[in-house]
Amino acid sequence: MFLRLSRLCLFTILSPLVASSTAVADEPQPIERIAFGSCAKQDQPQPIWDAIVNAEPELFLFIGDNIYGDSEDVEVLRTKWNQLGAVPGYRQLKQTCPVLATWDDHDYGVNDGGAEFPRKRESQQLFLEFFEEPAGSPRWNREGVYDAKIYGPEGKRVQVILLDTRYHRSRLVRRDWRPEPGEGDMGPYGPNNDPEATMLGAEQWAWLEEQLRQPAEFRIIASSIQVIPNGHHWEKWGNFPRERQRLFDLIGKTGAGGVIFVSGDRHSAEISAFDPGVGYELIDVTSSSLNRPSKWHTELNPHRVGTKYTDENFGMIAIDWDQEDPVVRCQVCSIEGEVVLQHRVPLSQLQPASEN
Repeated sequence: MFLRLSRLCLFTILSPLVASSTAVADEPQPIERIAFGSCAKQDQPQPIWDAIVNAEPELFLFIGDNIYGDSEDVEVLRTKWNQLGAVPGYRQLKQTCPVLATWDDHDYGVNDGGAEFPRKRESQQLFLEFFEEPAGSPRWNREGVYDAKIYGPEGKRVQVILLDTRYHRSRLVRRDWRPEPGEGDMGPYGPNNDPEATMLGAEQWAWLEEQLRQPAEFRIIASSIQVIPNGHHWEKWGNFPRERQRLFDLIGKTGAGGVIFVSGDRHSAEISAFDPGVGYELIDVTSSSLNRPSKWHTELNPHRVGTKYTDENFGMIAIDWDQEDPVVRCQVCSIEGEVVLQHRVPLSQLQPASEN
């Protein structure tokens, strides 16, 4: 049975816990319930927050399209962030648990945008202000909003890595797109095979390697766009095949165990899994949208576990540390809070083969 902590105790526990550059709190408690979501239109109703709060997460990850800013005008972006900040359900969530965030294209400022966006520095400033980033945080001095924290005691450590897939990302390559009805293979983008093309940029890649070498039993890597699914032609890591392979190679090279991806962007939800050669099956839990679902998505995905879910949803990673072999439940939940998709895996199966 999952531990339930009072809100007062929860903030006492989590507030000192830690990015890798920060000292770990005395006798930290294990974290067991991490909720996440993406794609929240700030000027439309957001009733799903009630279900998220009722699910009693100990941490919430906002993983992209947290608003639909879509503007080079800083004041327009600021107004839209303020609209999100005024949503009663989101305000209640902030009183329930800490919120960590990264961005995707629309809260970054431009649809499908990357390094070319001219207001990215100003947009980063607004982002960090909205999410109340502490004054001493290294995020204020980085080019990009990537970040990492580790929660819990030795033996039950959960590392959360937030990637920035926008600030340094090279331009997308368009393909000759002639859709055929019913094929489900939609989208305008093809692979960018330029050896110089990047998803994260040199500094973030070096930082990520450092993070993956940090000791932790379980790791959540939050990517605003999908990592594992590769059958559609919208935005995804597969648009940069060399970079996607580099990510898999880095997980293998560092021997990082316990990795699960959480992603958003697609306005529908699914769970994907396969082993790209790291020695265990990588899982990608896609949760989208909090209030803007799209019913028409019929994208191909040979790595999909089960089916897709196309109504409003949020994600949940639940870890049962009380088991001798802790059980990780990767879930997608409906607007009523019901689990509609789940993939359950023992933590021992999320380790390189030599460590099993």
